[in-house]
Amino acid sequence: MSLHVIVGAGPVGTATARRLAAAGERVRLISRRGAGPGQHGSAGPAPVGSSGEGPAVERVAADAADVERLATLTEGAVALYNCANPAYHRWPTDWPPLAGALLAAAERTGAVLATVGNLYGYGPVDGPMTEATPPAATGTKGRVRNQMWAEALAAHRAGRVRATEVRGSDYLGAGATALPMMVLSGVLAGRRVVMPVDYDAPHTWTYVDDVACTLVAAAADERAWGRVWHVPSAPAVTVRKLATRAAALAGAPAPRLTRLPYPALWLAGLVNPMARELRETAYQFDRPYLLDSSAATAVLGVEPTPLDRSLADTVAALRAV
Repeated sequence: MSLHVIVGAGPVGTATARRLAAAGERVRLISRRGAGPGQHGSAGPAPVGSSGEGPAVERVAADAADVERLATLTEGAVALYNCANPAYHRWPTDWPPLAGALLAAAERTGAVLATVGNLYGYGPVDGPMTEATPPAATGTKGRVRNQMWAEALAAHRAGRVRATEVRGSDYLGAGATALPMMVLSGVLAGRRVVMPVDYDAPHTWTYVDDVACTLVAAAADERAWGRVWHVPSAPAVTVRKLATRAAALAGAPAPRLTRLPYPALWLAGLVNPMARELRETAYQFDRPYLLDSSAATAVLGVEPTPLDRSLADTVAALRAV
C-alpha cells in the first residue's frame, strides 16, 4: 500500500481519492478546512469511512501554500496530486504561491507531481486542440495556467521533479460547477435558460471520473512524465443536444434556450464578479470547442465514459441538490 497525497477536495480531488482508495492505496486528502465527502470541516486528520471512501483515506486541514507543512504531509508519498482550484477571480494572486509550494514539496519528497489543468492556456483555437497546440492565451487565467506548467516542466527537465499535467474540457458529473451545469440545472427545473453561448456549436465535455482516472494513470506511468495529456472525452455534442438529452433522462420538459448577447454579458460583469470572469473565456462557447484526447487512450489506456452515462450521473447529482 503506497501513500498518495491529494490537494483539493473538490469534484476531481474527491473522485481521485475514491479511485485510489478503491484500489487499496493509502490516500491523504488535504484542503483548507479538512473537508471531504460527508464532512464540512475538520481540525485535523480524520479517517473517511462513513461516506464510502473507505478507511484508506484521511482528511487533513492544512494550507497547501505552506511549503513546510505540505512537504511534511507529502513525505513518503509516491505521488502528489494538484486538484486545487482557487476562487476564479483570485487565480492571479492565489495560484502562484500554491503552485510553487506544490512544486517545492514534490522536489523535496520525490513524489510525482500530477496536476489537473485545463484548456485556458491555448486561447481561442480553430480546430481540435491537441497536446501540441501552442499555449497562445492572452487572458490572465490562461497565462497563469501556462506559467504554472512552464515552471513544472522546467523543473522536470532539470531533473528536480517528475511532473505531468492532465487537461479536460468543461466538466460533467457530480460536483461539477462549470457553465454547462448552470444550463442543465435550469433545464431540469423547467426554466428558460438565458446564457451567453452558441447552443448549436459542437463542444467537448469531460467527465469528472475520467479526469481522475487519467490523473492516476499519468502519475503512475513514467511515459507520462514531462508532458501534458488530454483527458479522454466522449465525442463533442452541442449544448442544445446535451440539454435535450438531459431533459429526456430526467423526464423534464423540452429545453427552452435563449442566447444572451455578449454586450449583455459585458454589462453584467460590471456588477457580477462571475460574469466579469466569464468575459475572458466567452470564446469557448461562441464557436466549436473540440478536444483531441486520443493520445491518452493510446498510451495510457484510458477510455472515455460514454456521454449518456456521464450525463445520467450529472442529472442524478443535480436532482439530489
